[in-house]
Amino acid sequence: MQFMALSMILRESGNVVIVDLAGRLWVLERALRQRFNELLDQGRLQFVLNLAGLNYMDSSGLGQLVSIWTSVRNRGGHIVLLRPNERILRLLDITKLNTVFEIFQDEKQALKAVQQNWQASA
Repeated sequence: MQFMALSMILRESGNVVIVDLAGRLWVLERALRQRFNELLDQGRLQFVLNLAGLNYMDSSGLGQLVSIWTSVRNRGGHIVLLRPNERILRLLDITKLNTVFEIFQDEKQALKAVQQNWQASA
C-alpha cells in the first residue's frame, strides 16, 4: 500500500476553521500540530478536523490529535472530528478516545455542534 504525505487544506465557515486532512498522520509528521499552534496563536478557537482523506494513522498520530484537542480546550475552544474511516474509528474505540472526541459523519452537523458549543460557552 502506498501512503502519501499528510496534506492539509484549510477552509472557513463563519468563525470555524475546517481542516481537511489527506494522507497519513504518523510518527514522522509534525506539520499538523505546528499548524494548530499557529491557528491558536491567531486566536482561532473553533475547529472541524475532517479526517475523510486520512488513510493511515498510528499511535503517534493519535497522540497528536489528543495534544491538539487539549491545546484547543485549554484556550476555551472547541474541536470535533469529521468522517474518520473505519480503521480510525476502531482506533478511537479501542483507546476509548471516542468518549473524548465528538465524531460526526455530516459536515453541517459538525459545524452546528462547534458553533452551538461556542455560543454556550461565550
